[in-house]
Amino acid sequence: MEPLVDRLVGFRRDIHANPELSFREFRTTGRIVAALEEAGLSPQRFEGVGVFVDVGRGPIALGLRADIDALPVLEETGLPYASTNEGVCHACGHDIHTTVMLGVALLLKNMDDAGQLHGRIRVIFQPAEETLPSGALFVISQGALEGIPRILALHCEPRIDAGKIGTRIGAITSASDTIKIELTGRGGHTSRPHLTEDMVFALAQIAVNVPAVLNRRIDVRSAVSVVWGQIHAGSAPNAIPASGYMAGTMRCLDAAAWHGAGELLDEVVRQVAAPYGVDVKLEHIRGVPPVVNTAEETELIEDAARAEIGSSAIVLTPQSMGGEDFAWMTQRVPGAMMRLGTRTPGGDTYDLHRGDYIPDERAIAVGVRVMARAALDAIAASGARDGEPVEA
Repeated sequence: MEPLVDRLVGFRRDIHANPELSFREFRTTGRIVAALEEAGLSPQRFEGVGVFVDVGRGPIALGLRADIDALPVLEETGLPYASTNEGVCHACGHDIHTTVMLGVALLLKNMDDAGQLHGRIRVIFQPAEETLPSGALFVISQGALEGIPRILALHCEPRIDAGKIGTRIGAITSASDTIKIELTGRGGHTSRPHLTEDMVFALAQIAVNVPAVLNRRIDVRSAVSVVWGQIHAGSAPNAIPASGYMAGTMRCLDAAAWHGAGELLDEVVRQVAAPYGVDVKLEHIRGVPPVVNTAEETELIEDAARAEIGSSAIVLTPQSMGGEDFAWMTQRVPGAMMRLGTRTPGGDTYDLHRGDYIPDERAIAVGVRVMARAALDAIAASGARDGEPVEA
């Protein structure tokens, strides 16, 4: 494993230094394809960006998925391999996800060459997880899930130490929508708000009251959360602007409540804005449902982790309020996502989507070992001959 891990760390640092936004991952796709072809594999590109590869022969026993895009975030790590693409960085750890799944493909190919792989695994390198419409839907539409009976993924977790993983049965992420609201009306002087539609005041009422109303009209156990990330209006302190804009997200722990909350949110926004006479243009972009981990696929991950890194390295992870488009895949085939610990033991705790996020690269080897073992166990469980153990 050590020579492979050293190579993977170099690969990860290369794509980390050259991050690409959603549906623009041309270089990243090329680097993945080159590494797979160098190993003697035959990767299949999706239209534009992204790729999948089958390792082994026979019916597919398991699918593995990695997301490959970066975020429009300025990197602030100061690392020697920091982003060279200004304003873009791998602040969510997708470079780690990509590297782990590349490592699994290469390790399984080595086993196949040695006559030790007795089934077939499909590894999907998916573009555009960080945008809507979803990259998962894009690759599904191109047949990426055809023939796959079950699927696994992983996600970096900076609150879990490197060397450990987090799992849970049931929903592990939340539903997530994007909300964009544009208000228009007559501008005017701040001394005469009664002669205008007071745009800033209307924006403030929507920002405060829409979440409050939803919390009174939806079961609190569904944990519906509306949080605004943008509010823009005006250019002078004594002028009421003629337009304003705000945007944010709605997140929900429960898939059924997500559908109901989505319809209710549109109604509530218009009701809250109505008394102020503004015109409302609402764009409600339905995002992703929760990722729901099935019991059997979660057990597949946990059994693999016990064999490779020990029972004490498995922790129960809470359901995240973040969204993940892997949910579209788990709605079609049974699947599970694990949390891959990336915090240096005793070191700083970062958060995802921050420009200073520095994952511990020792997590790469952990991810490869656990996912490769899960692949071998899936082959054995599919009725093929038992796979060989993964070397430590």
